[in-house]
Amino acid sequence: MAEKQAVEAPVKRVTAFDWTEVARLMLRSRALDELEEAELAPSGEVPYQFSAKGHELAQVLLALSLDHPHDAAGVYYRSRPFVLSVGLTLEEALAAGMGKPHSPSEGRDVGVVFSLPPRGGPTVLPASGDVGAQFTPVAGWAQAIRYRVEVLGEPEWEGALAVALGGDGSVATNGFWAALTIASTLRLPMLFFIEDNGYGISVPGTLQTPGGNIAENLASFRNLLSLSGSGFDPARTPDLIQEAVQYVRAGSGPCLLHLRVPRLSGHTFIDNQAYRSQAELQAERERDPLLGLDPVLGSASLRSLQAEAEAELREALERARQLPEPDAAAIAEHLFFAGVPQQVGGLLPELGPRTLPTPRPAPSSGPRVNLIDAVRGVLEQELEVNPRALVFGEDVGVKGGVHGATVGLQEHFGAGRVFDTSLSEEGIIGRAVGLALAGLLPIPEIQFRKYADPATEQLNDCGTIRWRTAGKFAAPLVVRIPVGYGKKSGDPWHSVTGEAVYAHAPGWRLAFPSNAADAAGLLRTALRGEDPCFFFEHRALLDASEARRPDPGPDHTVPFGRAITLTEGDELTLVTWGAMVYPATAAAGGFAGRVELIDLRTISPWDQEAVLASVRKTGRCLVVHEDSWTAGFGSEILATLAEAAFFGLDAPLRRIAVRDVPIPYSVGLMRAVLPNTEQIAAAIADLLAF
Repeated sequence: MAEKQAVEAPVKRVTAFDWTEVARLMLRSRALDELEEAELAPSGEVPYQFSAKGHELAQVLLALSLDHPHDAAGVYYRSRPFVLSVGLTLEEALAAGMGKPHSPSEGRDVGVVFSLPPRGGPTVLPASGDVGAQFTPVAGWAQAIRYRVEVLGEPEWEGALAVALGGDGSVATNGFWAALTIASTLRLPMLFFIEDNGYGISVPGTLQTPGGNIAENLASFRNLLSLSGSGFDPARTPDLIQEAVQYVRAGSGPCLLHLRVPRLSGHTFIDNQAYRSQAELQAERERDPLLGLDPVLGSASLRSLQAEAEAELREALERARQLPEPDAAAIAEHLFFAGVPQQVGGLLPELGPRTLPTPRPAPSSGPRVNLIDAVRGVLEQELEVNPRALVFGEDVGVKGGVHGATVGLQEHFGAGRVFDTSLSEEGIIGRAVGLALAGLLPIPEIQFRKYADPATEQLNDCGTIRWRTAGKFAAPLVVRIPVGYGKKSGDPWHSVTGEAVYAHAPGWRLAFPSNAADAAGLLRTALRGEDPCFFFEHRALLDASEARRPDPGPDHTVPFGRAITLTEGDELTLVTWGAMVYPATAAAGGFAGRVELIDLRTISPWDQEAVLASVRKTGRCLVVHEDSWTAGFGSEILATLAEAAFFGLDAPLRRIAVRDVPIPYSVGLMRAVLPNTEQIAAAIADLLAF
């Protein structure tokens, strides 16, 4: 059954759906599209308009088939018929297009980029404006279904499924193939619902996938049922959808359902489809799914339902027009957790707030641990106390991670909680987002900082989920990434730090510890927080003697945004973090009592108060970091000082960083570009003499 050929569904008489309700939902969606196209988009009341005309039948039938309380759907910009069918009101849909409150994003996102906490139907996961970005988070939700049944022992999740809706253009994306690999290798309860309208804007489907039919191409794909057929014919489409849904819901594995649908309007309302022939456009109009409803319900019933839909829409429009504009003063709200629980995502909605031990100084004596051992210890402790925590990534299972951070964890906690993944960073991070949205705590590992680049789309989307949904959704997770040069060599691929890029990512926390105690405290804080967090582990410090500290114990925490002063001084402030702490410490040692050395410990947030207080005392500042010179995070610190402490400065603000080149492989070249003790000491002396 798992290798069934892609076939057209046979014609059958369908009685499972309430066709009056199907028609009502389709006509509401159609009336909304036509109102926007004819009035609201031309007048500017709706700046962006993406029509779903032609897609209604398939989406409505799918929506009515998702009746499990833990079903979820990842949607895209043409999915409004589906979202209207699972609980979005016409007023909310209109408000979304108008950019007003009382809509899923409260005016923060494009009107058709939807999210919806469950309203008696499936959870609509926060959509993305990036094509194909919906697939891997849906795979994550599908894996969470299995986790909650098999690991947490929650039978109420049995039989749930996750569905990703996408157009034919989306099957060419990284996300689609990553999710397909995840779902099929693990036989997850996931439905790929592909609506093929033949075009990606003006590009025909034959340039998206060979032959123009993804289902035919995947007919021999292992562990995947591949089906294809009409998405506009009331005699064929219902049975095809039911077959796909029932197959996935029964636990048989994933299914790809490819449905041909007409595109009755252009990509957006300004697209006149001049790239298509009149004959083709006429053929499309003849496939309008509304035409197929006449034999089912009769013309009189359809006219009555259409009049009802149009009247309902006009009433909703008047209400939407009365809504106020969004409050500009609240635009920064929901970027981070600020005490108001999200409705969906993370542990907070189901389990309530978790408490952190009161921060206290790490012990100054006792058995010392390496940084990597401190990380492993916290992971083990948190997995022990939190059954919803799970660790995954490339080689983290049996091997224990290429850096050794997860050695023994799979043996201790089982392959359901500590597991290897396919070699796809898009898949690792997208899956993590879906797992987090389903109420788990994902702790993915990316082996090296540069390897995270293929996941940039998912990382950026994750950070803005809380903001884009006005606090309704959140995806708290912790991404562990070894960064920086190695003790014996560097190279352009494994030695990137690049913290400035992630400091620029809205909604993300970023920890960058320089020693074992801080690593333990910051990681524990991150794992008990409500925001997504990057956790950087510098490769040169993993087992370095200078980064060893007495074991801080199982209750040690370090608050984010709280720097630590390593040496006191009254003439110059030296700010750094990560591996640069050690050459900076050595350099400052030659100026006893004159240099105040600050280790930021976290980049987002960074401790502006501590740095400003120190610079106001010393009148001088030098920032040292391993990231590249241009637009490095030191620039942000110095710009802040120039604005807030300029009149108290006794010398120019200064920074030392890596030249604007990658870290070289040659040890000699690597040492030539990295900041060193001598270079830092010379800069200190120069500034003190100014």
